[in-house]
Amino acid sequence: MLHNKLYNLSTTLLKPTAVSAALLLASVSAWALPSDRSQQISLVADHATYSDKTGVTTYSGNVVIEQGTMKVQAASIVAQLNKNKQMSTITANGGPAKFQQQLESNRGIARGEAQKIIYYAETGIITLVGNAYLYQDGASIRSNTLKYSMNKGDIEASGASNSQGAAGKGRVQIIIPPSSSKSAPGVRD
Repeated sequence: MLHNKLYNLSTTLLKPTAVSAALLLASVSAWALPSDRSQQISLVADHATYSDKTGVTTYSGNVVIEQGTMKVQAASIVAQLNKNKQMSTITANGGPAKFQQQLESNRGIARGEAQKIIYYAETGIITLVGNAYLYQDGASIRSNTLKYSMNKGDIEASGASNSQGAAGKGRVQIIIPPSSSKSAPGVRD
């Protein structure tokens, strides 16, 4: 039963939300609402640099990227190109870095945050590090590190070491809302 609930959480929250993170960071909206894809992309930062020699683009200072319902906010975003001038990694740092997007018109906004969000374009892996949190429609997952494979659909959540001794620290927390499609039998049924 718990396995089914975790699988449902994975398919209803984590997969679209993790995909949302990658899409936000890469400014690619193929999985977003169709209307998002036709919207302009707005990128605002206090400072931007690009080095053709290293293939590194850096945006810093209150970075905000928006396209339709898609939004990412970070203290800085660094995009690294590989030797073929294709996207290699995108790293958003913040206190925390945040993203949101409406993936389906009949669902709520998916939101996530972490101290650092890294998208590895070549492997399709998204890693949220440092108080990582994903939320959509009442379901959420919180851990120190969340990894998601866009290619396989696998999700891995890891807690931090519990060296502080505080209750609950270092643990993975998953909240699954009750299903609205099935009601439990009552006394009068």
